[in-house]
Amino acid sequence: MKKYPNVYVFDHPLIKHKVSILRDKNTSTKEFRELIEEIATVMTYESMKDVELVPVEVETPLETTMQYRVKEESVAIVPILRAGLGMVNGVHRVFPTARVGHIGMYRDENTLEPREYYCKLPEGVAEKTVFLVDPMLATGGSACDAITALKKRGVKKIKFMAIIAAPEGVEKVATTHPDVSIYVSTMDRCLNSDGYILPGLGDAGDRLFGTK
Repeated sequence: MKKYPNVYVFDHPLIKHKVSILRDKNTSTKEFRELIEEIATVMTYESMKDVELVPVEVETPLETTMQYRVKEESVAIVPILRAGLGMVNGVHRVFPTARVGHIGMYRDENTLEPREYYCKLPEGVAEKTVFLVDPMLATGGSACDAITALKKRGVKKIKFMAIIAAPEGVEKVATTHPDVSIYVSTMDRCLNSDGYILPGLGDAGDRLFGTK
């Protein structure tokens, strides 16, 4: 796959270990959900190297010193429903005060095209760094439409995070939205004829919530 300046694929041993368990069809719903959260936490740390810091004065037990903190209310989390919900707690471990919005997308089983059915975002979202999260980046249609929905509402800084991605989806998002940073923990081989990622891990939403 062609390299894009806005795409970052992690090569982290801990993530590889956890993804291998995610893929296993025998992994329980409880463990699957916990692993999604853990991987999202690691990815959040890695993707926030350019986070905005502001100086603050801190009084230690010994003296007063100037330190740096992430600007209050500067981060929002927006999962693409429903599977994206599984990554929210993982991001919240890093930014516990981040507000959460929701974008509802579903894929037409016949055309494989995404359809938006819900969008509710935190107040002042246009001024925040938004983590748009979805465990799977397959065709890229839902991600592109969700990013467009955020931009229409004035959001300027978007970080899209996916745990498993197909080259086709990464290429579509990277070329459609070159101003959006794309973070992927694992790049898989391809999509099959039904638009599922291979080798993948099945339907992330079903495995997260115990549905079929």
